[in-house]
Amino acid sequence: MERRTFLRGAVIGSSAAAFGGTLMRGAAYAAPAQPGPGPYGALNPADANGIMLPGGFTSRVIARSGQTVGGTSYTWHNAPDGGACFADGSGWIYVSNSEINPSGGASAVRFNSSGTVTSAYRILSGTRQNCAGGKTPWNTWLSCEEVSLGFVYETDPFGVNAAVQRPAMGKFKHEAAAADPVRQVVYLTEDESDGCFYRFVPNTWGSLSAGTLQVLKAGTATSGSFTWQNVPDPDGSPTATRNQVSGAKRFNGGEGCHYANDTVWFTTKGDNRVWQLNLANSTYELAYDDSLVVGGGAPLTGVDNVTGSSYGDLYVAEDGGNMEICVITPDDVVAPFLRITGQSSSEITGPAFSPAGNRLYFSSQRGTSGSSSGGITYEVTGPFRT
Repeated sequence: MERRTFLRGAVIGSSAAAFGGTLMRGAAYAAPAQPGPGPYGALNPADANGIMLPGGFTSRVIARSGQTVGGTSYTWHNAPDGGACFADGSGWIYVSNSEINPSGGASAVRFNSSGTVTSAYRILSGTRQNCAGGKTPWNTWLSCEEVSLGFVYETDPFGVNAAVQRPAMGKFKHEAAAADPVRQVVYLTEDESDGCFYRFVPNTWGSLSAGTLQVLKAGTATSGSFTWQNVPDPDGSPTATRNQVSGAKRFNGGEGCHYANDTVWFTTKGDNRVWQLNLANSTYELAYDDSLVVGGGAPLTGVDNVTGSSYGDLYVAEDGGNMEICVITPDDVVAPFLRITGQSSSEITGPAFSPAGNRLYFSSQRGTSGSSSGGITYEVTGPFRT
């Protein structure tokens, strides 16, 4: 389904705290939105896995850090983070990063057509603090290092080809990546309090071995027009990539990134915002800003990883907050979709839909223990809008 663009502005009523609210067009302060549930209704009490879900949805645990996955002999990694799904014949594969340093890397779980785990394996090793990343149209997983002068690694979800470092995509504190097949570029976020937003323009689409790194240039406002300018030295040393271009727009802690239908969305954790780049006309604006909530009590706090459904809904995972995944609909409703209970020292990571769109995968990075060795990876099945 064609993605519909969010209304401008980001104002929701204070009564939306528990039930969701509608974003308002234009002015920063508007009449409070009427209370009401999101598109799937109110959350039910926590299930046996400690997850609060709308009616008709169920959860199961796929993997736990330090334990073998399903009936396989593979031990799941610590601190599961960014992830994505890939079609695999009649089944699919879910890949997941490991945000630990050293070691890091990424793993994959393979499912058959009925959703049964058939195998699990490592697809990247020996890297540092692999946080988020992104899926490419040619079915590779870009795993990004969230460290100073970090790299992007291109990996094979099917476990056949060795991972390849992609230095042309820049050395900086990488977070997420999102491929745009129309403009044949890859967008990149930077997890720094004064970070930038980038795009990588490959010399040949389908190969990330060589190309041009560019940074977004814009004013200091929360909306307006933007341009791209080449980063002179993607190596980032001695001058960091974010400090090489005058007028590069600063973003406070870039996190998740998602592309669909001439639009790219990304989150910034330092100011709890969701940004929207309208690529057809080279303008940017806010899709969500909790500081503009009338009366406080925003339903979405601690914005982090983000993914989209085929219907056009955005699903934004919280780093802390109420440990929720919230949905932002094309009709500009913001509401909790699920909540993990009893894990307040964790964060939600890696949301990704199965190819059919009826299963959502994600992790609680530190689980009930609050430790990187306590990560839990889940699947939620139900009547998602497609």
